[in-house]
Amino acid sequence: MTGKKVCVLPGDGIGPEVIDAALSVLCGVAMAAGIDISTTKAAIGGEALALHGNPLPEETLELCLSSDAILLGAVGHPAWDRQPPHLRPEKGLLELRKRLGAYGNLRPVRQLRGLLPCSPLKSEIAESVDLMVVRELTGGLYFGEPRGQTGPAGSEAAVNTMRYHRCEIERIARLAFEVARKRRRRVTSVDKANVLEVSQLWRSIVEEVRPAYPEVELAHQYVDNCAMQFVLNPAQFDVVLTENMFGDILSDIGGALTGSLGTLPSASVGEGPALYEPVHGSAPDIAGRDAANPMGAIGCVSMMFDLSFARPDLGAAIDKSVEWVLERGYRTRDLARGGGEVIGTSEFAARIVQRVTCCLNGNAGHS
Repeated sequence: MTGKKVCVLPGDGIGPEVIDAALSVLCGVAMAAGIDISTTKAAIGGEALALHGNPLPEETLELCLSSDAILLGAVGHPAWDRQPPHLRPEKGLLELRKRLGAYGNLRPVRQLRGLLPCSPLKSEIAESVDLMVVRELTGGLYFGEPRGQTGPAGSEAAVNTMRYHRCEIERIARLAFEVARKRRRRVTSVDKANVLEVSQLWRSIVEEVRPAYPEVELAHQYVDNCAMQFVLNPAQFDVVLTENMFGDILSDIGGALTGSLGTLPSASVGEGPALYEPVHGSAPDIAGRDAANPMGAIGCVSMMFDLSFARPDLGAAIDKSVEWVLERGYRTRDLARGGGEVIGTSEFAARIVQRVTCCLNGNAGHS
């Protein structure tokens, strides 16, 4: 594999801490595997607003577009909550996804054996959690026009528009079916077709795409029922296909299933380089305390090796090393209710680096 360039966006709150942890794994695996990976850091979100007055500076965008992959920590901070929409950290992330043409978000949700005590579900239910949310990322309510607030004080009104075009639904449906081909070959398309015309169009077009994938089973669920089924019977789900807002909500329920949002990675894929980001937020209340869970960010590195660098073997080595560390009882603070020894962000990452490099160097028995 030739040299690869990764643009690193630490972002806000705990972003820099989990990114440092993820980079230690990325660099450790690259060195052990003899892969040349160069990294360049750039500002986004609140950090970029403070430095440049823009949540997505042009130089950051250029670095992202010229890279093979992008690794993002988190964006958002209460200090910017009262700013207009174009001057909020989240605007930088939304704009980056749009400029990358990253129309599909892949969010794997899998319960690890070492974290079974952390799930609020009964063990016999939690152990069956293994699904992938495929979320449409550049349409729907978050981007539809018209939008905004109108009216004088005391009589305000606001509007957001949920809009999808045929081409947007077709391409995300194809992505979901392709993902399902590599998993257990089941797609559940989630909508609100009993109420929303947009969902009625969504359902009909997903059905049109279906015949191209005869080996994949397709089912439909309303989003409210799906949220309930995530908790009651998660084993029924393999690939969950849905639009932007529904996918945002359902994937966060996935964090509850596993015990913490901190455990979940994601990849935003499409026309340009893939953007990898943990599902959790910036959590400014614990920033700088070495208390953040880096599993989501480290999982992003695993997905990066698999999807962007075509080295699924290295991604699998990272995943197995995370499981090995968890099974030996090491936990970050958010997972403490499951028992074990609570350690900090940096030590958790160091133990994973130690394990994965030992495995890759042929010393898997090292403890």
